[in-house]
Amino acid sequence: MEQDFADTTVAPARSPDLSTLLIGLLKGVQYREQDESLWENLLNLQARVRDYVAVLNLELILDEAEGYAFLKSRPELTDDDSVPRLPRLIVRRPLSFPVSLLLALLRKKLAEFDAGGGDTRLVLSRDEIVELVRVFLPDGTNEARLIDQIETTINKVVDLGFLHRLKPAGGSTAGAASFEVRRILKAFVDAQWLAEFDARLAGYQSAFSNVASAREAHDG
Repeated sequence: MEQDFADTTVAPARSPDLSTLLIGLLKGVQYREQDESLWENLLNLQARVRDYVAVLNLELILDEAEGYAFLKSRPELTDDDSVPRLPRLIVRRPLSFPVSLLLALLRKKLAEFDAGGGDTRLVLSRDEIVELVRVFLPDGTNEARLIDQIETTINKVVDLGFLHRLKPAGGSTAGAASFEVRRILKAFVDAQWLAEFDARLAGYQSAFSNVASAREAHDG
């Protein structure tokens, strides 16, 4: 009779809960509202999660009050080129100008909403989002082109996870689309960035005018 001693190793098996948490975080942002029990497991096991992802040069960002958690690359600790740099597991994606503008406007709107002390969920219709951007566009912008451009930008922001498209009431497909502004946007656009908001928006408005002028010259 032969015995397979591979099954008798003293190394403890990884917790199924921990594995589920790690897989979910590596896939993307985790929200409390999506799975309350999974969120409770994350709160209980967060020290183990932090230790595990540190091996991958990642850190856990967890906001218990806002109810979200995600992984980000740890900052480089040295500028010494002689020290090997670890490869980034989470790749940085450059944002286009329209996406950056919409994120800035949504972050400002979220700050104003929080200052009002009302509901915790900021929901905006497509038309409200269009109006947020419209004031930064030069007069005479083609309306149909404007709507198409902003809808394209909205879809990109949804893909990034900063907007969540809500289902119409009653399951109907009719009516204007509405979106919840995800509170994780507060982690992406921090307080220091927001303090420089007015200067940034002035730059955005100037850039939009330059882009529109160049397009009109090309079309002419």
